[in-house]
Amino acid sequence: MRKLISEALSRDPAVEVVGVAASGRIALQKMTQVNPDIVTLDVEMDEMDGVATLRELRKIYPRLPVIMFSTLTSRGAATTLDALTAGATDYVTKPSNVGNVGECIDRLQSELLPKIKTYCSAILSPAVASRPVPKAGFVQPTRIASPAVVCIGTSTGGPNALAEVFKSFLPNFTLPVLIVQHMPPVFTAVLAERLTALGTVQCHEGAEGQIVEAGHAYIAPGGKHMEVRRIGLKKVLHLQEEPPENSCRPAVDVLFRSAVAAYGANILAVVMTGMGQDGLRGCTLIREKGGQIIVQDKESSVVWGMPGAVAQAGLADKILPLDQISGEIIRRTFASRTSVVSY
Repeated sequence: MRKLISEALSRDPAVEVVGVAASGRIALQKMTQVNPDIVTLDVEMDEMDGVATLRELRKIYPRLPVIMFSTLTSRGAATTLDALTAGATDYVTKPSNVGNVGECIDRLQSELLPKIKTYCSAILSPAVASRPVPKAGFVQPTRIASPAVVCIGTSTGGPNALAEVFKSFLPNFTLPVLIVQHMPPVFTAVLAERLTALGTVQCHEGAEGQIVEAGHAYIAPGGKHMEVRRIGLKKVLHLQEEPPENSCRPAVDVLFRSAVAAYGANILAVVMTGMGQDGLRGCTLIREKGGQIIVQDKESSVVWGMPGAVAQAGLADKILPLDQISGEIIRRTFASRTSVVSY
């Protein structure tokens, strides 16, 4: 993997591999010598594994971007979530089921290079990185429709952001929560278990035909789009494998679009940290229908791509730091207001 990663990165003239290490301990010793702008770190290493190495690295370099490499297994997913909790910036799964070395390198380039360039954008494009952004706070007038569902879209940095929101939910939280977190298969099931363990809201990996219940959360399975449909008085989940949207499957736009059809104006959409613009089109539809939208601010986001796109399009009711999002969800859920039901 070290050879393949080095080969994939060396093909891009904007990137220079300044150091390679066979173990975490060697990597820590080399750090002061090579002074990297970003680190890739395998979760599986001899002598000192990736999570242990990350914890030591964070003591000295608290803000240095670190991308973890893990296997597409339940064990790899759990370890990756541990790494994100310990301060990893992002992760990439190791190529599997590829026919040859060339395909493996192409896969690494397509998944790893965009992330490296995003986290090093201030170095590569300082003028773009310094553009002014909307400040946190009030943006749009509050809608009058009471939410009947919370729809959350997130990507890079999302597992930790979701954990922050879930741990602050009240025991009497009564709305269903529908989530799209950009993740591969297996990882979403492990994430659902982690969110459930936080206490107040039970989180499930979405299943075909599953009835959406109040006070429960449902996360789209990796590799499948998740939609919500109205059947009589019930709302049920539908999973499908149509082509990716915004290069993503699951895609936030697919969920948001279906939620508009199922719930009308009675939607509270939340867009948090993530790369790209997935969720922008869905938020446009929610705005047109009269639903509510809150987004995470730039300062607390790992990447202000998804929430930034919604905020800069003028669609957000509020732009908030991560630690205020759960409180705003609760406030809007329980606030006394006229209920508008759209059919």
